[in-house]
Amino acid sequence: MSRQLLTNATVVLADEVREKLAVLIEDGKIAALDPEHTAGATVVDLEEHTLIPGMIDLHCDSLEKEVEPRPGVYFPIDFACAQADKRNASAGITTVFHALSFANREFGVRNNETAAELGRSIHAWQAHALIDNRFHARFEVTDVTAPPVLSSLMDEGVIDLISFMDHSPGQGQFRDVESFRKYLANAYKADAATLDEIMRQKAEAAKGAIERMQQLAALARAKGVAIASHDDDSAAKIDVVRDLGATISEFPINLETAQAARANGIATLFGAPNILRGKSQSGNMRALDAVLAGVADCLCGDYSPASLLPATFKLPEVADISLAHAVALVTRNPARAAGLSDRGEIAVGQRADLVAVQRIGGLPHADQVWSRGKLVLGASRVHH
Repeated sequence: MSRQLLTNATVVLADEVREKLAVLIEDGKIAALDPEHTAGATVVDLEEHTLIPGMIDLHCDSLEKEVEPRPGVYFPIDFACAQADKRNASAGITTVFHALSFANREFGVRNNETAAELGRSIHAWQAHALIDNRFHARFEVTDVTAPPVLSSLMDEGVIDLISFMDHSPGQGQFRDVESFRKYLANAYKADAATLDEIMRQKAEAAKGAIERMQQLAALARAKGVAIASHDDDSAAKIDVVRDLGATISEFPINLETAQAARANGIATLFGAPNILRGKSQSGNMRALDAVLAGVADCLCGDYSPASLLPATFKLPEVADISLAHAVALVTRNPARAAGLSDRGEIAVGQRADLVAVQRIGGLPHADQVWSRGKLVLGASRVHH
């Protein structure tokens, strides 16, 4: 692979920002910083750009929308995988964990058969992909039919991250039972009797949830699959998921829970769209408040991967943190939380996953993106 020397950029390192620091790429890795010997290297001038590590998105739902852009309207799965791959590359994301829900009573693509097919397709598409596409399996713990499917997928080696979510009424995201009923009514367009039955079945199925979680967590640990928990709502819940081996707490709903997660060495994850919009779609803890309180470890694209880069560059302005700190929320921190030690920093020996960012009218754009040293996005702007 050819040597490339990236010059003249403002470079965001793990703990500091350096002006005009040269970065040498060789054989898909970062070979040196400000190297003495650059013979034979292709020089890439990144004047007026900020160079950051490729972003790592631990929770991205957008593949579901690529498959089903409108209710009941489905695209071929290989087409959807290709589009998601391109969209993530253009957003400056070089490692994405596509979050797919295993919740057998859910609607659209959120059922076990479709989710399993999508998960396998992500891995099949990787041979043609621009970036590193991974599979985040979201297990709705009230679904008694999912564990055998998830076990098979882990045996096949296609799951990279498994998260436990509980959308049963009265806890987590839906501590208010009435808000859960409204969610179901909007999702299923069902009558009152049908909603009552769904809620009754979820409440009944929740009784065996911990055993299902323990079974799947044990297999995940044996297979080296990272474990996350979703919408944690108390310190007691953190104790439970810690014992399962969770390393990530997704969208903790209040400050107490986020603090408990970090005290137990569990990384907290919040949504970047929440930063841009200034609020949570479900009325829970704002991502910005988590950053301000010092309890946010990672940001994810959630339902909008394009939001990750502008949210990151907005944080130094609205949260009074350094750019290096903000960038760590979408690079080094999520990499380490998921057990990935080979990426997430601009440092010698790391994967050459890099993004050259330029501000246009104040909005940051990913102009050039390298994945394992290969240029996968090269934007050329037309000036009139």
